[in-house]
Amino acid sequence: QVQLVESGGGLVQPGGSLRLSCAASGMILSTNTMGWYRQAPGKQRELVATMSSDGSTNYTDSVKGRFTISRDNAKNTVFLQMNSLKAGDTAVYYCNLNYQLGRNYQFWGQGTQVTVSS
Repeated sequence: QVQLVESGGGLVQPGGSLRLSCAASGMILSTNTMGWYRQAPGKQRELVATMSSDGSTNYTDSVKGRFTISRDNAKNTVFLQMNSLKAGDTAVYYCNLNYQLGRNYQFWGQGTQVTVSS
């Protein structure tokens, strides 16, 4: 069983910064992808950023240049540094881990609220 524990959400003014963290524990294949998704009220969950264990990254266009994803493979931890936050970034942010082992395995964190408001 894999558990993902997120931290770092909160309330921030427009233009501010936040850093999200997600620590994974349990039976984890070393070759995997960790990342962040978000879901705003009334909208579908969307990809924010992902990072594979080989270092390759993927960002949604709306956060490029503002958000940076990083990870510590030894600690199975992924981070999301969010700068120049906008009201449109307000959402519940979910950590995700997935890997292939015969089939795709996906695991989700409980979510952390990020609110950007003055």
